Amino acid sequence: MNYKESIEVASTDINEDYESVIKNDDTALKSDIGDNEIPKHLKIIKSATARYKVDNVKLATRNIKKIAARYDAYISDLRYTNDLYKKENRFTIKIPQQHFDSMMDSIGYIVDFVEYENITTKDVTEEYVDIQTRLNTKLEVKSRYETILRRNAKTVEDILATEEKLRVIQEEIESAQGRLKYLSNKVSYSTIQIDLYETVAYTEEPESYSKTFLSKSKEGLSFGWSAIEVFVIGLMYLWPLVIISVVVFLLIRKRLRKRKTA
Repeated sequence: MNYKESIEVASTDINEDYESVIKNDDTALKSDIGDNEIPKHLKIIKSATARYKVDNVKLATRNIKKIAARYDAYISDLRYTNDLYKKENRFTIKIPQQHFDSMMDSIGYIVDFVEYENITTKDVTEEYVDIQTRLNTKLEVKSRYETILRRNAKTVEDILATEEKLRVIQEEIESAQGRLKYLSNKVSYSTIQIDLYETVAYTEEPESYSKTFLSKSKEGLSFGWSAIEVFVIGLMYLWPLVIISVVVFLLIRKRLRKRKTA
């Protein structure tokens, strides 16, 4: 059998135009949508950014964490800042999409003032369907190449050419699967970024600080101990001179005693 003919047929499948397939899918998708009905299979990514004023930032953060735990959500990052004017806590909540609205409503009950709330939605249904369609097509093409490899590839050149085509298709399949997984995760878990802040009475930062008696006492004790350490270590470095001095002192003392007895 002519192997070249089989490869050409398969290559046509790889490089084919998917527009007709996508159009058919879009037509089927639109036929399922009623005038006032929202289809259940829509892929919607929801996110929100909000800034709230509260009486106590730490207490409000603790309460929001409790609410998040009740809705199977989690805090992905948290940053706390404190200056002369306000205390602020910024964190991001990842929450299952079905609890998104309930979470936003619950937060509204524990804050004192809503500075802003921005909620955005992104419909990725078309992209999801397009990638899924292309993925299915590539899986079919991969199956054809595997059949060619088993039945028609006779020479080393044929085997290597088919395996190279399989490698390229497998990379495209893995890329499409990774994108689908990413979209699914973004759809399943919504993102809520929250800024909580509380205002504090302004206090001017002092130009200089005076040390208390306790801090001075601690410094004195620390300095005294450091001086003892330096003295002992110095003796260790000078131990030969210390020994020589002791020997000389003993010899002089001994000679002086002899003179007295004489």
